[in-house]
Amino acid sequence: MASAGSAIRVHVVRLGPRQELLGSLRAFVEERNLKAPFIITCVGSVTKATLRLAHATAGNTNKVIHLEEYFEIVSLVGTLNKDAHLHICLADKEGKTVGGHVLGDLEVFTTAEVVIGEATELLFERHMDNSTGFPELAVQHRFEKDKNN
Repeated sequence: MASAGSAIRVHVVRLGPRQELLGSLRAFVEERNLKAPFIITCVGSVTKATLRLAHATAGNTNKVIHLEEYFEIVSLVGTLNKDAHLHICLADKEGKTVGGHVLGDLEVFTTAEVVIGEATELLFERHMDNSTGFPELAVQHRFEKDKNN
């Protein structure tokens, strides 16, 4: 288990109709050169989403779904470093929910109000983890990274 602590800075982004949520958040992070960004909260709605669903074992094929209808964003969580790792939960017009790993294509319907935190003393990176088969979060203190370079 790895752990680290840091002070945080808060940023707020409001996206409008037809903007793509994931790409817009990545651009925001890059423009501001955020080193350890994460989602604090998000409310809004989308008309499209492409998600990778959970699987029972590492050997299972990942199921990808493409959704096109009106959804409320019930939850959006994750880290926003260069290789963002976000999970979302969406509710349809009957209140039924679907959730998964965000692959993209999140088209905003009316608004997406996103509060982003940045751990100001940390650096988020992703490194391949052979035990999971995925790039997993690696956290460093920024001053340690600076000393090593």
